[in-house]
Amino acid sequence: MERFRHELKYLINNGEYEALKVRLSKVLTLDPNASGGEYTIRSLYFDDINNSAYEEKDMGIFFRKKYRIRIYNYLDNSIKLERKLKQGQYIYKESASLTRDETEKIINGEYGFLLEKEQNLCREFYYECISNFMRPKVIVDYERTPFVMDEGTVRITFDKNLRAAADNFDIFDADLPAFNIFQENKMILEVKYTEFLPKHVKEMITPASSEFTAASKYTMCREMVDGILINNYCANCSC
Repeated sequence: MERFRHELKYLINNGEYEALKVRLSKVLTLDPNASGGEYTIRSLYFDDINNSAYEEKDMGIFFRKKYRIRIYNYLDNSIKLERKLKQGQYIYKESASLTRDETEKIINGEYGFLLEKEQNLCREFYYECISNFMRPKVIVDYERTPFVMDEGTVRITFDKNLRAAADNFDIFDADLPAFNIFQENKMILEVKYTEFLPKHVKEMITPASSEFTAASKYTMCREMVDGILINNYCANCSC
């Protein structure tokens, strides 16, 4: 049975990343899905007509949800519709598999097939799209280096080169232009665990934990692209 997991996030720099990676590799295992040590994650995030996922995060609402479609390395061999529920520092994630054709239908505003899918998540997403005008908002890209540990079901990830794209929602376009989010030498360290975080692992990451952050990749990327779109509109406005 799925359970809520703890999720902690920190902003770290490249130097801290290199030091942590060496220490963690002695007690954790690199995720076998990370060919060459990392993989690219691309997520297409959705929001409703009221921008609830964005606004509730900005207001600090305790219980929130986000919908996204996620692929890896720009490929279509593993496509997931995901809903991420967040309650304080706890998260719960549900997912349903999609085909490339189904994904393109969603992007083009064709939702009817979702009612024929077995997973409740697909039907609930359909009602969000129809009733609350859930629509694509931003594409979020980054490279991830993931470490895992069975004890405590720990997963520690380093997410680098965070980028955002919003002019085009072609999730399978590997050459999609995107804006860098961090101007400085920064990346996101995420620590997730279900039962507990082993003491020796906690002690390893503590030195790099001075910049605890509640910021989500979605909100950071929305702020970037919304600001750029507004500036471009104002620059071209003749009023």
